[in-house]
Amino acid sequence: MRIMYINNSGGGFADYMNIEEDTSIAKLFKQKMPHEEAANYLIRVNRQPVPQDYILKENDRVTITPTKIDGA
Repeated sequence: MRIMYINNSGGGFADYMNIEEDTSIAKLFKQKMPHEEAANYLIRVNRQPVPQDYILKENDRVTITPTKIDGA
């Protein structure tokens, strides 16, 4: 299944990626940011906040943005 993944940490990039069916947003976060705490990020799907058990769907857009930015 294909989704758009946008990581606003660092340079910020957007790219399509393939994920397994029935992948939750919490599982995706752990895969993409294994050494980070979800509490330090605003995680949205299709511009809306979602619960950690939200199951991603085809063509969803996932955005992960830090709540605190170093040096700001």
